[in-house]
Amino acid sequence: MIIRIKKGKDGSGALSCERTDGSIVYQRQNARQAGFFVRHDLTHYAVETVLQHRKGFYGLIAAGWTFDDFGQKWDKKNWPADAEPSELIVGLFDAENASEAQWSAEEFNLHAKEFMRQRGENEIGEVIDQEQVERVRARIGELMKRWERVKPGGTMELEFEVH
Repeated sequence: MIIRIKKGKDGSGALSCERTDGSIVYQRQNARQAGFFVRHDLTHYAVETVLQHRKGFYGLIAAGWTFDDFGQKWDKKNWPADAEPSELIVGLFDAENASEAQWSAEEFNLHAKEFMRQRGENEIGEVIDQEQVERVRARIGELMKRWERVKPGGTMELEFEVH
């Protein structure tokens, strides 16, 4: 699948995903949303490629989900039983970024367990180890540097392999 993130000249953005069958799904963001979603979408890419998640956000998009489905299907009963915890891990990286601190793998896993406990869901084991945390952080850093080099009106393109 080809992922394209467009940097609008007015600060807005757009994310499109071209599946192997040629179908395309896309989502536009206004300038205020784009600031958050670019990093969030690149964090998804980093998490899902480093951890080799094939049933996370991008894997489900590749399998036919649309962006709207994530709002509607986020309900536990509709979420695939074998989906990887990509969304949870990305949310933790988003929280880490907002805190302007660097968490250890132990802290990531404690936050993940607390999140699941607060939602009344089953206990979750470790979702990430220290080596993976460091590799994801490095990938996010590389992706953000690439994004900074994209000129307004330009597009960043990434390939997501689905096995």
